[in-house]
Amino acid sequence: MRVPLSWLKEYVEFDLPAEEIADRLTFAGLEVEGIEYIGLAPQNGYIDGLPGTGNGPKAKGLAWDRAKIVVGRVFEVMPHPNADRLVLCRLDDGQSIHTVLTGAPNLFPYKGQGPLPRPLKVAYAREGSVLYDGHQPGQALTTLQRMKIRGVESYSMICSEKELGISEAHEGVLILPDDAPAGMPLADYLGDVIFTVKINPNMARDACLLGVAREVAALTGRKLRPPSFEMKAEGEPLRKLLHIKIERPELNPRFTAVLIRGVKIAPSPEWMQRRLTRAGMRPINNIVDITNYVMLETGQPLHAFDWDTLVQRAGGPVTIITRTAAPKETIVTLDGASRTLDDFSILVCDEKGALSIAGIMGGAETEIRDDTVNILLESAAWDFITIRRTVDAQKLPSEAAFRFSRGVHPAMTLRGLGRAAELMRTLGGGTISRDYVDAYPKKAPAVRVDLPLREIRRLLGVSIPLKKVAQILESLEFTCRVKESAPRRKPRTKVNEEDITLQVTAPDHRLDIGAGVIGQADVIEEIARIYGYARIPEAQIADLLPKQRGNPALEQEEAARDQLVNLGLQEVLTYHLTAPEKEAALYPPGAAAPAAEYIRLANPIVPERAVMRRSVLASVMETVARNAAHTDRIALFELGPVYLPRPDNPLPAEPVRLAVVLAGPRTEPDWQPTDRAPMDFYDLKGILEAWCAGLHLPAAAYEPADDPRFHPGRCARLSIAGEAVGVLGQLHPQTAARYEWPGCDLLAAEIDFEQLRPHLLKRYAVPAISDFPPVLEDLAVVVAEDTPVQRVIETIRTAGGGLLRRIRLFDVYRGEQVGAGMKSLAFSLTYQAPDKTLANTEATEIRGRIIQALEGALGGKVRR
Repeated sequence: MRVPLSWLKEYVEFDLPAEEIADRLTFAGLEVEGIEYIGLAPQNGYIDGLPGTGNGPKAKGLAWDRAKIVVGRVFEVMPHPNADRLVLCRLDDGQSIHTVLTGAPNLFPYKGQGPLPRPLKVAYAREGSVLYDGHQPGQALTTLQRMKIRGVESYSMICSEKELGISEAHEGVLILPDDAPAGMPLADYLGDVIFTVKINPNMARDACLLGVAREVAALTGRKLRPPSFEMKAEGEPLRKLLHIKIERPELNPRFTAVLIRGVKIAPSPEWMQRRLTRAGMRPINNIVDITNYVMLETGQPLHAFDWDTLVQRAGGPVTIITRTAAPKETIVTLDGASRTLDDFSILVCDEKGALSIAGIMGGAETEIRDDTVNILLESAAWDFITIRRTVDAQKLPSEAAFRFSRGVHPAMTLRGLGRAAELMRTLGGGTISRDYVDAYPKKAPAVRVDLPLREIRRLLGVSIPLKKVAQILESLEFTCRVKESAPRRKPRTKVNEEDITLQVTAPDHRLDIGAGVIGQADVIEEIARIYGYARIPEAQIADLLPKQRGNPALEQEEAARDQLVNLGLQEVLTYHLTAPEKEAALYPPGAAAPAAEYIRLANPIVPERAVMRRSVLASVMETVARNAAHTDRIALFELGPVYLPRPDNPLPAEPVRLAVVLAGPRTEPDWQPTDRAPMDFYDLKGILEAWCAGLHLPAAAYEPADDPRFHPGRCARLSIAGEAVGVLGQLHPQTAARYEWPGCDLLAAEIDFEQLRPHLLKRYAVPAISDFPPVLEDLAVVVAEDTPVQRVIETIRTAGGGLLRRIRLFDVYRGEQVGAGMKSLAFSLTYQAPDKTLANTEATEIRGRIIQALEGALGGKVRR
């Protein structure tokens, strides 16, 4: 929001430098993001891109030389002797008379008229002035130098707004009001400083000049001077001519209106146009400008209807109805667009149909036109959430919506109404109806907070005297009184101030003050920011720290993530919103996805994000598809929740799932030789084996499985302690084709992490490293082709006992030497005792038990 200080000073007087005011506002929570200097020089900042203090808000502008750039008085405009597109102006700068050459089109109507009956006041720059070049794009500085143009000497100029840095307008020179004193430094007459203020959600009350002025008054100890909200109402009464019907009070708690008859549409006065322009709004006419002016001044948006159009539509007394839109209802708004409305949007209507989108934009049919004579002025309060939804749905931001979508208190309606109606009377020549209509079905209750002074010390760590607390709060228009307590037995005992409780009543323009302990915190925050955060010393917390509790579920998930990252995978965080079609894409043609119920969003942003996901793997595969054109290798995982409806609970279950996806070469390219063969099923299985081992999961086992999402025969089920927890394998080729991954297999795993949690040990035994040498030997056994390697390993481990420390498969052989339907598995075995060196006889005994078990349990034959 743009805040001209010249306008701000109408409500609070201050003599501090603009930079200090900006600093105080920023540290009080109203961040000044930028400072624009119009004709004035900064006292401690930077201007025009030149660095100053460095940490303050961004600043820009052009300082006008007080001796060279002044108010001039043009009393005659003469033709140029050698150019039709140039004129010569006779100008008084308060010191002498000059002849100034210019080509400004807006001076041509005065050419050749002789001495002007009403001289024109202009911005005059003497020789040597530094200005912006009006004929160059952007803001290029130039210095006025004496030269001859078409035979006439020129050493000074009459300036446009662009040359002065006021705006980009350069089609004509700047014409000043008649009261501008000739010879006065232009900086004294037009100079200004404009703050760009960031309005955070908790400071919505300050989205107006009066709100910022209230903050400045509180921060500087000055008195706030609000404008008068009274109106001189002498016209015919309105009550019999207008009726208000509010269908949804929760969406429209208050609606007020007044009638102004006999207005004359004309340009608004120069001072109002200047203020609106500097605040970032375009002047239109006096009536529209007044509604915008009062909105910027008080924070209460208003809307003006052509009363005669309303009467014509009604054919008699007018009934204004506020309601939500009917299905497929349309309205043509002031911007000329025909809009189809959502059923949650609030409308201002009459009995014939919609007149405006409440709180956002008016309708074209009842807009103020040049021939408008009678005006119905509306000032209302609207539900901020509904306004926000409508703005988003219609893509229709506006200054009014900016304020209503952050919350405007219903108490502001009458203030805005009175202020605007009186301005329309004085600036538009209208007569205000002697009464107004005020429909207020949902009155806002007063907010009162009991504030023990010791609570201030407890939260801020500093004691603030009662008098100072009351002064701060009253400067923000809170009311305070000491809450009566029970009679004391010893009346002469001096009361400790920290034992006093203040009853604080929030001002009726505030919507952000809560009740109870929340209200206490809100009020203490107000005290702290006005008292000054920098004045609050560092202190140890006085309260007892709450009992520290761990979060085992989070710790388990972080441990799982750490293990996967250590194994070379990259974590991704994907959208939890999806569409059923995206999850069904995991299933190849002919294999229908299981019927599933989803948690659906009531107001999805886009159709592709309409439900809460049921599959983490589908979300990760979206990331794979987006990266297919940018990389040849993927090693991703996500550990996150899915959302499953529960019939007995409105909230979904949120079990955590793990998805892993691999594709591409085993290693990245390197200057040394690397393994660039594509990853296969065993790479994925190896990662999961290492992950399970790192988490100390017991008895991880893999067995063949069937899942329509995976390639037949290349899919396995992961079990922990005999319980199936997930599936892994190569994605079905027809499924993989949908994700456009080029040239190699897509490997994936999906694991139910909730089923793993009972097996994740918080404490586990770590075997000591033996000081004694191991015995290493190889063992090759021939078994049937259909015998799983996992079963062979389990047989060896069981037979080997505690002295068998490691088993590693290093070779698989099929061929004539082992016979058809058979395979040879070669293992490296490590025997080691923790307390001694194993003798050969002991190692031989272990080997014998292993061979016996393999031959007996599996029908295996050891190769010699």
